[in-house]
Amino acid sequence: MDSWTIKHFSQANPEGAGQANVPALLRRVADTIESLGSVEVQDLVMHTEITADGDRPSLTIYFHDAEG
Repeated sequence: MDSWTIKHFSQANPEGAGQANVPALLRRVADTIESLGSVEVQDLVMHTEITADGDRPSLTIYFHDAEG
């Protein structure tokens, strides 16, 4: 059986005003993915934490280094 390791990171907007801004979160995540270099994203999972300041979404991105 083949096996390999998947890498991951989670990201959210800063706490406070704008923490629920999903388009801003997507832009932040896109910038982070681009900074990783040549990777292949396998999955994105969105979570929402309920805080005193309102909803605070985050994304967990699962990826591996691109082959070749």
